[in-house]
Amino acid sequence: MRRILFVCLGNICRSPMAEFVMKQLAAQAGASDQFEIASAATSAEELGNGVYPPVRRLLLRHGIDPAGKTARQMTRSDYAYYDLLIGMDRENLRQMHRICGGDPAQKMHLLLAYAGRADGISDPWYTRDFEQTWRDVQEGCRGLLRQLLPAD
Repeated sequence: MRRILFVCLGNICRSPMAEFVMKQLAAQAGASDQFEIASAATSAEELGNGVYPPVRRLLLRHGIDPAGKTARQMTRSDYAYYDLLIGMDRENLRQMHRICGGDPAQKMHLLLAYAGRADGISDPWYTRDFEQTWRDVQEGCRGLLRQLLPAD
């Protein structure tokens, strides 16, 4: 089983979106049992808060129910537990390195790297462009799943 942790600043927009998109894609591929997928924040700003309402509405429109998800902060112990720690942007990666004391096993990556892109996923909290974030998360998660699942 592969354990994946998606990480963003507050764990109310991008990382829960990636968590639930990846769960949906894995289920559609018949591979849910091959993954444990979660998300976390680099900051403590939103701890305990649910998925941001515009993100929740967007997920529901796509048949994904994020009910019960609340923000939690990433911890140093997450590094040992998860096989992959996927940041949404370069600032997330910097903070992930700080929290975990580095990345000696090379487990930390940008989500869009799996789509062959070097950029990060913009935070819709600031951009208000939830649809662009959705497209970027979809692209990154599809690329990640292609890399992790064996070819038929």
